[in-house]
Amino acid sequence: MIVYIAGPMTGLPDLNYPAFNAAEEALTAAGHAVLNPARNGTIVGSNAWQQYMRLSIAQVLQAEAVALLPGWVNSRGATLERRIATALGLLVGAVADFLGGEPS
Repeated sequence: MIVYIAGPMTGLPDLNYPAFNAAEEALTAAGHAVLNPARNGTIVGSNAWQQYMRLSIAQVLQAEAVALLPGWVNSRGATLERRIATALGLLVGAVADFLGGEPS
């Protein structure tokens, strides 16, 4: 299954990349193809958030499921990604939900 990782980045140490990368490793080990927005490179400028979201939303559109990191509910971007995934009928759950199989 193609799984996109969604979670908080803004304002967190190292943009929370260690959590994204650990989730990618675990999801890959569970047999999933993973889309990790922490691998989208560095964008600078006043509209960096918007540019990151354009890349991230394109990845959500490629996914079959969205795996949520802790704290996603406090993230403007992850909340948007989850809303899009839900509207499209994608599977949505915590990262742990995808490690033992498909979430219900």
